[in-house]
Amino acid sequence: MRTWQVKRRNRTRHLIELGGLIVKAHIVELTGDDRAIIYGALLWMADKLKSEQGEQARALWVSKGKRAFGQD
Repeated sequence: MRTWQVKRRNRTRHLIELGGLIVKAHIVELTGDDRAIIYGALLWMADKLKSEQGEQARALWVSKGKRAFGQD
């Protein structure tokens, strides 16, 4: 397999896994699959991480995420 094929396959897998997190968190159901809402929320999250409160948000979200993964 060529190098570009391996890279493309790895990128595709990564994107599928990220999409799976959106589904796992029930974001699709809660937003009615509204892509504008989902994208807006992700942009809000990025802004929050870049702000002065970024480290606090990151710590909170990591803790919450680890607990949720532990429950599955």
